[in-house]
Amino acid sequence: MTRLAIRRLACGPWLSLAAAALLLAVLPALFASSAALNFLGFVMVIALAALGWNLLAGYGGQFSFGHAAFFGMGAYAMALLQVRLGLNPWLALPVAVALGGLTGLATGFLSFRAGLRGSYFALVTLAFAEVFRILANAMAFTGGAAGVLVPLRIGAAQFQFADKATFYWVALGFVIAAMALTRLVERSRFGAQLVAVRENEEAARALGVDTVRVKLKAITLSGAVTAAAGCLYAQKSLYLDANIAFGPWISVEALLAPIIGGLGTVFGPLAGTFLLLGLGEGTKTLLATLTGSAVPGADLVLFGALLILAVAFAPRGIMGVVAGAAARIGGAR
Repeated sequence: MTRLAIRRLACGPWLSLAAAALLLAVLPALFASSAALNFLGFVMVIALAALGWNLLAGYGGQFSFGHAAFFGMGAYAMALLQVRLGLNPWLALPVAVALGGLTGLATGFLSFRAGLRGSYFALVTLAFAEVFRILANAMAFTGGAAGVLVPLRIGAAQFQFADKATFYWVALGFVIAAMALTRLVERSRFGAQLVAVRENEEAARALGVDTVRVKLKAITLSGAVTAAAGCLYAQKSLYLDANIAFGPWISVEALLAPIIGGLGTVFGPLAGTFLLLGLGEGTKTLLATLTGSAVPGADLVLFGALLILAVAFAPRGIMGVVAGAAARIGGAR
């Protein structure tokens, strides 16, 4: 292999990431309505949470049903640091992300040290999220059942933007940074160890991999990225309660997007989020037009159907289908 070919292989993935960033950055120019920009901003928030989940489950094989614990920790920390302590949101952001990472580390320490994996680990993470939801709903410091309202202070210095396109671009920056982090992990020694744990944990341990340490690193990174999504959500909605921040909806969407888009890939969570939320919104709009009123739960039915179809016909997700099509075209040529 020539030096030029090696350089192309090394630069190719980063060029594709740069191209995706450029393409996504021009979307507000194509869809300038307030509803479309609001939808795009929400897509970026969910995509960031999905990228966090993918780091742990897609690469490490540790499926979590409770990423709402990390999302809610980031969201509540972001809001409460401003409301209760008067901290500037840009300073609250790294603190909230760090708290999300520490929550992931604590969850992983209690779970992995006990040898939990598979369905046992998934159920334990679900239990952690539910415990956080109950605590947030009962504590006066978090606002209890009434929730917490972040004061409206429009301005870049307050991480609040009058223009929805600006929020979208900021959220896009977070998503691209998380995708770059995923790419770095993918091509690192730690990433190779993580994949080894996913494929066969006993074999990885026999080869000298400290599997508990590797999984702890993964869940800490995953918790931090998911907490960043919670921070964005808090600044976007400016209101939180326990059922929103720690509710099962975010755990479901964070895991469905990578499964449908492609587990263990850089672009899978983003592609899956666009498909999942796009079809969900389209279905709700179509049914509302046909029936004359909203149909509650229609998007959840669609999400379940998409999951069944993905598992049955596209186990490698959208990115697997694209890669397979590209390989067939390349072979034909």
